[in-house]
Amino acid sequence: MEFILIFLLSYISGSVPFGLILTKLFQGKDIRKFGSGNIGATNVLRTGNKTLAIITLILDVLKGYIPVIVTAKYSPEFIQLSALIVFLGHLFPVWLNFKGGKGVATYLGVLIALSVQLSILFVFTWIIVSLIFKYSSLSSMFSSFTVMIISVVRNGVNAAINPDFNIINDINILLFIFFILIIFTHRENIFNLKNKKEKKIKI
Repeated sequence: MEFILIFLLSYISGSVPFGLILTKLFQGKDIRKFGSGNIGATNVLRTGNKTLAIITLILDVLKGYIPVIVTAKYSPEFIQLSALIVFLGHLFPVWLNFKGGKGVATYLGVLIALSVQLSILFVFTWIIVSLIFKYSSLSSMFSSFTVMIISVVRNGVNAAINPDFNIINDINILLFIFFILIIFTHRENIFNLKNKKEKKIKI
């Protein structure tokens, strides 16, 4: 019963399409018919409303953070399940025929709940790459890859220094799955980057 409850709450939380709800409520627009068609904060920004984009970003982060941190407190043995399902909820929401967003903000929320240090690394890397190349998609993919690699290296170094160190393999596997899913959701962006058709960030 606990497994099912955590599964459902995590999925429902992750599947709430805040970008779509906010743009319909305050702009009368269907964000899926605008810009890239994505329901995330980056596409909301393309509508020209920075405030709504920021609110969407915050809410998408929170919907990833809250269920995972609650699970960590009350049912820590299911934290990996909650982290993965809330992320999949955003990617494949039942309310939108399983066509959700790219998952980056929700990924960040999950990451904050799992490791504040890795979340800071993600944000720092994202900012640096976006300032250099001006591509949100490239920044997201490179940052998630960096987080995964650093997590593996960190655990490896700790294990080498201290033989009694307990390597957290679960989080490394989870970060790998997240990275693969982020690559999957950005497959069109990868094609556009390759063909120099990707839209740059305009702030």
